[in-house]
Amino acid sequence: MNYISFLALDSHEAVRPVFLMVLGVVLTILTWRLARTSGVWTARFLVAGALLLGFGYAVMMPLFEAGVIERYVPGAQGQRGAATALAWHVVKIVVMNTGWLLFGTGIAMHAKSLDTPASRPCTQSPNLTHP
Repeated sequence: MNYISFLALDSHEAVRPVFLMVLGVVLTILTWRLARTSGVWTARFLVAGALLLGFGYAVMMPLFEAGVIERYVPGAQGQRGAATALAWHVVKIVVMNTGWLLFGTGIAMHAKSLDTPASRPCTQSPNLTHP
């Protein structure tokens, strides 16, 4: 294999599906490890979001890139399988948006940025001697 043919494989179109697959797998693995140190509901949000995003990035997006799943083009005349393409487009939108929503909520819960001051336990005993 010579250098010129290797560069042809290194095009943006050829690398993008592989990058998306690696992104989905790495996101899922890192989130799984992060969820082990989290609370129960935090871990559930993190893992559910990561699994949806992992499925979206590792399976659905490369299939769209490869043309196995037909893209939906609004207003296209005579699009073959428009109903199927629209259904897959809706599935992709729901999976990816729900995944990001759950994953982001899990990250916020893990960082404790959703806690209110009233829900945090008091670390100091109240000073009862002060008038």
